[in-house]
Amino acid sequence: MPFNVLPILDTMVEFYQKPISSERFQAYLQLLQGNTKGDMVLPIGGYNPMAKPHLLDKLAELKALKAEEIISEVLASIHQKKSLSKTDQQFQVSITIADDMLGGWTNRFTTDYDSRFKLNPLVTRHFCVVLFWSSEVYTADLIRQRVQETVFRTLYWLEHPRPLSLADHVAQELFVVKNTQFASPPLAVDMTYLKNYYQEHQSTDDYSVIFSFLYGDNAALQLGFKEYGVQREMAGFNYIRRLAL
Repeated sequence: MPFNVLPILDTMVEFYQKPISSERFQAYLQLLQGNTKGDMVLPIGGYNPMAKPHLLDKLAELKALKAEEIISEVLASIHQKKSLSKTDQQFQVSITIADDMLGGWTNRFTTDYDSRFKLNPLVTRHFCVVLFWSSEVYTADLIRQRVQETVFRTLYWLEHPRPLSLADHVAQELFVVKNTQFASPPLAVDMTYLKNYYQEHQSTDDYSVIFSFLYGDNAALQLGFKEYGVQREMAGFNYIRRLAL
């Protein structure tokens, strides 16, 4: 099968049982890159190596839900879809938990952006990483949704160049939403302004403009970007879900 589970939860439980120290950080680097500096042999770059004990609690939540078994079930279902027939590459699917609760260096929005639109280091190594947040409550349906999103995002990357323009970003995420059974419905809000924003800027490759469209002014201001009048966080993704209807 093109996509298979890479069990990682037990490895990370064992890792986070180590005391917070330089030795723990060196153990993290060994897991991440093996014996080759700058390489990636295990896709754990999204984990906070110096996270506090709450990360162990979040790992325990995923284990209690049998998250890796759910991933196997979802992958088996996805493998029945015709769209997988175009690739014979083998991908390993693993879980990461980004520490947006107590991780001082984790920006929720830039981390989310990178997990969607900067996939080349993972795809070239045949990894497919399902992102969760330390601040959220996990459910079986949430796991199923994230797995579907991540797999179809990877499939899109296999057949399309890296997204550059705003239109490229929207096209990728529209593909993902249309193929995700558990996709969240769009919020019932007026999309007129965002529609006009998209039509005006769809050809731009300006990161600040694209970021503001996808995440809204509140997120953009955290990075020192100008305000564009996009008030609702995740507004662009709401617009994409509306397009998928």
